[in-house]
Amino acid sequence: MGNNRSKYYYGNRRYVIACAVLALLFIFVVRLFFLQIVSDDYKKWADSNAFQRRTLYPSRGTIYDRNGKLLVYNQLSYDVMVIMREIRQLDTLDFCKTVGITREFFENRMATIKNRTLNPGYSYIPQVFMSQLSTVEYGVLQEKIYKFPGFYIRSRPLREYGCLNAANVLGNLGEVNRKDIERDDYYVQGDRSGRSGVERSYEKILRGEKGVEILLRDVYGRIKGKYEDGKYDEAPISGKNITLSIDMDLQSYGEKIMQNKLGAIVMIEPSTGEVLCLVSSPSYDPSLLTGRQRGSNYQMLERDPQRPLLDRTIMGSYSPGSTFKPTQGLIFLQEGIVTKDKTYICNEGYPYLGGRPKCHVHNSPVSLVLSLAVSCNSYYCWGLHDMLDSRSRYGNIQEAFDVWKDYIVAQGYGYRLGIDLPGEHRGYIPNSKVYDNVYNKRWNSSSIISISIGQGEINATPLQICNLAATIANRGYYVAPHVVREIQGMEIDELYRTRKYTGINKEYYEYIVEGMRASVMMGTCSKMYMPGLDVCGKTGTVQNPHGRDHSACIAFAPMNNPKIAIAVYVENGGFGATVAVPLARLMLDKYFYGEIPYGDRWIEYQMLNWSTLPGSINYLKKVREEDDNDEG
Repeated sequence: MGNNRSKYYYGNRRYVIACAVLALLFIFVVRLFFLQIVSDDYKKWADSNAFQRRTLYPSRGTIYDRNGKLLVYNQLSYDVMVIMREIRQLDTLDFCKTVGITREFFENRMATIKNRTLNPGYSYIPQVFMSQLSTVEYGVLQEKIYKFPGFYIRSRPLREYGCLNAANVLGNLGEVNRKDIERDDYYVQGDRSGRSGVERSYEKILRGEKGVEILLRDVYGRIKGKYEDGKYDEAPISGKNITLSIDMDLQSYGEKIMQNKLGAIVMIEPSTGEVLCLVSSPSYDPSLLTGRQRGSNYQMLERDPQRPLLDRTIMGSYSPGSTFKPTQGLIFLQEGIVTKDKTYICNEGYPYLGGRPKCHVHNSPVSLVLSLAVSCNSYYCWGLHDMLDSRSRYGNIQEAFDVWKDYIVAQGYGYRLGIDLPGEHRGYIPNSKVYDNVYNKRWNSSSIISISIGQGEINATPLQICNLAATIANRGYYVAPHVVREIQGMEIDELYRTRKYTGINKEYYEYIVEGMRASVMMGTCSKMYMPGLDVCGKTGTVQNPHGRDHSACIAFAPMNNPKIAIAVYVENGGFGATVAVPLARLMLDKYFYGEIPYGDRWIEYQMLNWSTLPGSINYLKKVREEDDNDEG
């Protein structure tokens, strides 16, 4: 009995040991399979002893203006790369003196490289230690690089600027972040990509494709040449060149005359939607955001109270004021609210609400054409009243208002126009539900009368305001504004080749054009009269609850077969005729003549020396002189 138990005991133990051995063998085989077949960590480690793969960066596409002027190009820059596992007996003090850094910087940088890399094989993957060395720094390090095993120099293109203008249009490059790398496997830590402007919008077109160079190393890690004479190397593919629609002469002149002013100038070629200038003031030198000082310069610009990094042309959200009146006239005509000859009374203000909104002195009653010429507020208040409060055309005010809103949207307001720049704002056009919520469904035209003259809840970007001028110039359609005219070997997006029609009859645009021409010939826009050009314009004086009124205007020329449309918006500029109109005239001079005619140089002198910044002499003087009138 005892012998049977002993045999049973030893038999069971034999099975346990056998199972344990088989389990260990299974784990061992699986681990070998994982290491040799699935994981490439050891292969990388082995290859890193014999080979060094160097990324070859492509030349980034260059950028030209519409006249072929080179705006953005490439110069070689140099990065210090490090392969952590190859560092041996480094003289840290000598290295720091050679590259011009402190010991503290060195230690912090090495710690950052280790901590931010989740890849367990980071020690044999080249990492960026320092970027964008100057030519002098590169020369000093190149002579001594043999003394610092584990470090080598990598060259790649750095952006250079051939002009000091259009910083927000051109954009800039910055180092990619973790999200960029997760979204696109093209990037690795230390790469740079477009962060704003055209550089960002057209990043994938400009960046090109990386190449690779495989170098052979000896047992001491020294480079012996290319592996198999470069048989497995891949050459980089350069990015595509881009030609902008921007006229840099116009752009730089616009920035010049907008000095000491906050605001924007936009010019569009109506027939194509090509943007000739996008002046946002203040601006900055685009070269500030290149090189190793990019970070500190960016912080400096970001802290500037005048916000030069804000592209006011597409991000500024303003009440359009009286530049909005043409949209109203078109809607009233299309919906049969008014005819060209219908008149309304104005008693230096809207009589129905006891003279509010106010208006300046002019003949009364006024028809459509005269209302545009003299910028009558009452005319458009009456028109909105007749559209929203009359039940003969629409079942209720909500239906009437949404018809009105749909026409406004069709004319390019309330939504992004789709310009090929990042960050475009949509502006704001309310719908009837907004007012239903505010007034508990008990409202009429008097509740929202300010929108009739482009104020109240109405907000638009200077780009949208200029697009209206282009739409009127085209008599009823626009092409989405864009700043890229040509792409090497490619066609621009179909969006920028397609006409968008407003749904308003062309004949009604002729009445609006007649009114805008009358504004230049005898009305509020008379300072824009330019013999031989047949300019059509409309001023805007926008009430500003935070200070002096904003100055605005739109225009296009010539009246027939127009070549250019313009919008000018100057914060705290006062009357539209005071600042915006002279600035628009100078820009039209520059566009049509290439220079400022002798007779207009006094206007140029005045605008160059005119400041609308709060606290300036001009600003304080005009605040004392001006009253509360809105001259439109």
